[in-house]
Amino acid sequence: MRIFLIPQILLLFCLNATAQGSGLDKIKAEMEAAPNPVEYVKTKLKKKYFIDTVFISSNKQFLGRPDSLAYHGKLRKVYGPWPEDSILVQIIGKAPNQFYHAAQILLDTSKMRKEVATKLADSIVARIRRKEKTFGEMARIYTMDGSGAKEGDLGWRARGTLLPALENSILKKKKGDLYKTWSPYGLHIVQVQEDIKSDTGFVLFLRVPL
Repeated sequence: MRIFLIPQILLLFCLNATAQGSGLDKIKAEMEAAPNPVEYVKTKLKKKYFIDTVFISSNKQFLGRPDSLAYHGKLRKVYGPWPEDSILVQIIGKAPNQFYHAAQILLDTSKMRKEVATKLADSIVARIRRKEKTFGEMARIYTMDGSGAKEGDLGWRARGTLLPALENSILKKKKGDLYKTWSPYGLHIVQVQEDIKSDTGFVLFLRVPL
């Protein structure tokens, strides 16, 4: 008797899974089409919901799925659920931010006097401008902030992620500029790698637990 029951149980399981899948597909389609997705979730689905703001700190490297989904996802598109996280996520808003790409050599003035840092920075800048050494080579030797392995490269960064004194100086420059600027941490030798650009910086998620 069990031999005949097993296929029937499997068939019922498959039919139930298919029904659940088609039900989710309908919900996702209705959320995407709804003029007001929040109102749809409240009145039609009658489920709890959360609205999350995601700050994109880099448009090249992402800390996890939320950051990557926020940047790459399409506006009003509904994503999920995932095996480890039974939720639906809809992107309901996107706003731009400024992104910049620079490299730095930090001379830490807690470890040397300001006068020494200034003279060393002048020497480093002069050697780079004379093309005796590249910026990356000098960064590997002199930077004191741990970025030497990346030749001082800070990567693409969103406005609001670096020290204000450093960031404000970068935002006033253009690709190729090489200059010095002070911060509470010391003297920074900065080279701007790319021109500043506008890109997705802030995203609103409508998150619905199932």
